Amino acid sequence: MTRAIHFEIHAADVPRAVAFYQAVFGWQVEDWSDFAGMPYFGVTTGPEDQPGINGAIMQRSGPNPEAGAAVAGCVLTMGSDDFDATAAKAVAAGATVALEKHALTGMAWQGYFVDTEGNVFGVHQPDTEAA
Repeated sequence: MTRAIHFEIHAADVPRAVAFYQAVFGWQVEDWSDFAGMPYFGVTTGPEDQPGINGAIMQRSGPNPEAGAAVAGCVLTMGSDDFDATAAKAVAAGATVALEKHALTGMAWQGYFVDTEGNVFGVHQPDTEAA
């Protein structure tokens, strides 16, 4: 079995995307642009002793996707202890709601947003009482 070990979020405006993910999720960012030869910022999403992966925000090689376009690539879902607080941070930082908060009955609250670069991401709050 092979685990996902790295992700890349593509952005037309890399500094705006970096600011968005720092504001919403508190990610740590390191500029790796000189190494990559393009705007490329490594991100650490949380402590190494917790489940999850790290990745990067990088220069998109074309324009951002049109609003309402089909998802190309994969959708990252971030865990949250408080869906509503995370959703409020996301909207305040410039996200729009792609799919409203909904119950995954007996498991969690889930919802989807579109970031400042047109990328879809999910928010997932475990809750065995979700209904």
